Amino acid sequence: MSVTHKQPNTNLFLLEDLEEDSRTGQLADSDLEALRAVADWTKTFVVKPHKDLGRAGAVCPFVPGSLERKVLWLAPEQIADRGESDVVELMNSYKRLFLETQPTGGDDADYKVIVVVFTDLPPDRAQGVFDEVLQHLAVPSYADDGILFGPFYEGNEGTAIYNPNFRPFQSPVPFLFVRQGVISDWKFFLDNEELLNLWARRYGESAVRALAEELRRLPWREQPE
Repeated sequence: MSVTHKQPNTNLFLLEDLEEDSRTGQLADSDLEALRAVADWTKTFVVKPHKDLGRAGAVCPFVPGSLERKVLWLAPEQIADRGESDVVELMNSYKRLFLETQPTGGDDADYKVIVVVFTDLPPDRAQGVFDEVLQHLAVPSYADDGILFGPFYEGNEGTAIYNPNFRPFQSPVPFLFVRQGVISDWKFFLDNEELLNLWARRYGESAVRALAEELRRLPWREQPE
């Protein structure tokens, strides 16, 4: 017996699309409400500075550029009746869609993001579903295509790089983003030997320069007391 996997929703929404009835008329009310909640959170939290972040600038430094270039899209998905293996295949399909969606080259491609919003996924189930997706896709997607997935959901215990007491990965509706990796991602890979090694191989000499630039800002030359 053959199994038909659910295909990704190719109707991607810019944040401003969510205010246009002509674009959202086919959406279920629950889907539209979920997308708007993520959009509002993005505009009021993600692109703003935060006193607990531990550095200057927006909570996510790339999202303002994504919105300016109009290359951040939201995609609603309902998965309540799907097994975790189906969600893995669904996100693999979104990875392919991401790679095919313009822009596919140049600086603008670094800002491209597809945010897959799971509109009917309870927050208490999100970690298990997302862990399954990342277990299957995180390493091969980065190794083969330089693609990263990022899980956000209420209760996510992930912390900010510069403040271990700040948890910025808690969104009002569970979602996984798909984006192109960039050289500064090494900061997220320091505790993941496999991804750090892949990053070093991907960027080569540029990786060494990126680390050197960071070290120059630190007082590592000082003698210990």
